[in-house]
Amino acid sequence: MRRGLAATTAVVLILEALVIAFVHVVLGLVVRNQSMSLAGLDSDVMAVGTFVGGALFGLFLIGCALVPARVALRGRPPGRFGQILLIVCAVLHGLLGALVVGLVGWAAFIFMMLVMALVVGTLVLFPDTEESGSAVTANGGEVPPPTAPAAA
Repeated sequence: MRRGLAATTAVVLILEALVIAFVHVVLGLVVRNQSMSLAGLDSDVMAVGTFVGGALFGLFLIGCALVPARVALRGRPPGRFGQILLIVCAVLHGLLGALVVGLVGWAAFIFMMLVMALVVGTLVLFPDTEESGSAVTANGGEVPPPTAPAAA
């Protein structure tokens, strides 16, 4: 179940990245074809900014998707950097969910909260080996925690 959740999270984040990039391309083309100025800015500059913003956001989401994909393949929790990346991704989805409820509607809010739940589930369902008190050897076997020597 845990590996399936992580794999689902990775697929959903990749699909979201592709949709976000596509929406930004469409918005950039609309801005470029409008040939209108906003506070003196050139429409080509705004279009390029939209393209770059969409590409960066899409790359961020794909980077976030690599963490649960690796978790699904290895069956172990993400490392510290992966955990931080997934936490940032979950917080970002929470903030975007609060933003899109007013701009797009409740369906977009529900989608963002489902993606956030998948990301948080990937973080929570895999136990952290450092907190359990046992180390994992290179071959995957657990080594019991060290014990104090018996007093004579």
